[in-house]
Amino acid sequence: MEIDSTIVVSLLGLLGSAIGSLCGVLINTKLSNYRIEQLEKKVDKHNSIIERVYNLEQKEAVTQQQIKVCDHRINDLETVINNSN
Repeated sequence: MEIDSTIVVSLLGLLGSAIGSLCGVLINTKLSNYRIEQLEKKVDKHNSIIERVYNLEQKEAVTQQQIKVCDHRINDLETVINNSN
């Protein structure tokens, strides 16, 4: 039984196309996964900064409240000193 050369060439072409397509898909998947990992790292950094800013804002609010209390106490002490003179 003799196989026609055109059939052999066609099968080899099909095999080459399948291998080429598979390699292309694998490379594209690796590249996509790499890009996703890089984006995840950037998002993690961003979220870390947001959390730090939120904590700083909370501390700043507490500090502002403490300053107001101190100012009020100083005003009360000045009033007491001025009234005693």
